[in-house]
Amino acid sequence: MPLNTPITDWNGKSVWFVCGSTGIGRATASLLHSKGARVTVSARNADALDDFVREHPGATALVLDVTDQSAVRAATNLLLERGALDGVVYCAGHYSAMRSDALNLPELIRHLDVNYVGALHMLDAVLPALLRKQPSGAFVSLVASVAGYRGLPNSLAYGPTKAALINLAETLYLDLRDRHIGVSLITPGFVDTRLTAQNAFRMPALITPAQAARDIVQGWAQGHFEIHFPKRFTFWMKLLQLLPYRSYFFCVRKFTGL
Repeated sequence: MPLNTPITDWNGKSVWFVCGSTGIGRATASLLHSKGARVTVSARNADALDDFVREHPGATALVLDVTDQSAVRAATNLLLERGALDGVVYCAGHYSAMRSDALNLPELIRHLDVNYVGALHMLDAVLPALLRKQPSGAFVSLVASVAGYRGLPNSLAYGPTKAALINLAETLYLDLRDRHIGVSLITPGFVDTRLTAQNAFRMPALITPAQAARDIVQGWAQGHFEIHFPKRFTFWMKLLQLLPYRSYFFCVRKFTGL
């Protein structure tokens, strides 16, 4: 039995992508647009948003900095004035590799603000409206990462914020399931985006944003809580979650060389 109500018909559904100008967010917004959804994309980059709207007639864009709480609330109010909101996908992300011997506090805080606190800003603004929408249903999706499963080298700034999103999604599901709001957690492996382009190492099972978008939409259609991909990689990451610390630390050092 699916944990969420499966979504197979997107025609006319209003979905907000925060942030949807590049990468996984843009690809998924594009795919839903092709399926008839009324898509809104937000990001700081106005030019990228304009490009999306030009390529997707009927889509709308809202320039937005997710770290600005008042701006998130204002954008939400503007969207709601245009009509009901069926779902929101939080896919804003900031990433730079960091190890503990080169700790950079401003960068740590930047990761926290974009990857996690921005999601809280979105939830604070959107959830009251989604709760009023019941019993017709709505959904919230948070894009985390397999980097949030357990601690990893070079992930001092990024990993903890994604771990927080995973915990947040689990808690939201428990709280909102009986209120007819679906909650899904999206945990990608390596996807070819501007963020992963910074990596100097070989990324196993690297996929395109379009492939990621197809997996996400398929996960929604099957009513999954967690949507992880590509499974040929995330399967092994899930196995590592089960190991005791001694074995886990040994495996990570062996396979990463760090």
